[in-house]
Amino acid sequence: MSKIKANYKDPLCYYDIAFFLKNYIQDNTVIVCIGTDRCIGDCLGPLVGTLLKERGFPLPVYGTISDPIHALNIERKLREVTTIHSDSLIIGVDACLGDTDCIGEIQARDYPIHPGKGVGKLLPEVGAASVIGIVDSSDNNELFTNRNIRLDLIMGMAKVITEAIIHSYYLKYNF
Repeated sequence: MSKIKANYKDPLCYYDIAFFLKNYIQDNTVIVCIGTDRCIGDCLGPLVGTLLKERGFPLPVYGTISDPIHALNIERKLREVTTIHSDSLIIGVDACLGDTDCIGEIQARDYPIHPGKGVGKLLPEVGAASVIGIVDSSDNNELFTNRNIRLDLIMGMAKVITEAIIHSYYLKYNF
């Protein structure tokens, strides 16, 4: 298992993530963004999905602010995605908890997301590859409900992840 990580404030963060992800971009790749718009800390995935769709990303994207994929519908939504795109390679995108000094870090990994793990839920894993953004400390008892998570952090990370995914497509098909 391998991964690359960079802080979202690093000017080349998007490129580092894109260079890693280009190996997972194919004609049958689907982006599945996990999270809910009802909680700032957990809206990273739906924001990325929304931004990708607004930018006209050419591959299928699921999980947006208006149609999120979250704990209550993830099993049904994943069944729908795998039915429509039966031989697809899924890249999952989600928010994550981590060490305090890792907040703001984005990781691209060659293994699935395990949504809900940080809050003690057992949900299906998502993706052959994944992108996660560490949005808060796992030491926090309130988990994603913490009111100290700033929307600015989530927006900044979502923009970088969006650029990285778009750039990975460009790297794959233009070089």
